[in-house]
Amino acid sequence: MTKEMPPEFYTMLEEIQANDFVILELNLYLNTHPNDFAAIQQFNEASLKSMEMKIEFEKEFGPLMNYGKSFSGYPWNWKDTPWPWQV
Repeated sequence: MTKEMPPEFYTMLEEIQANDFVILELNLYLNTHPNDFAAIQQFNEASLKSMEMKIEFEKEFGPLMNYGKSFSGYPWNWKDTPWPWQV
């Protein structure tokens, strides 16, 4: 059963997803324009912002990324729902 989450959960998750979309698009662009210094700067800034947002999200709501990219609280909180891919 999925528990009800506060509006901030969905707002933060949507902001993370939007920022990660920017990273994906910049990554694709840089594959064909590897010397675009401004795009590299944007990619690095968006990547840093992504890491910071994910850390904030996890402090508030628990693990976001699997396979050792996120820590668990005690007790093991990966069993807690909703999982990010369920929303």
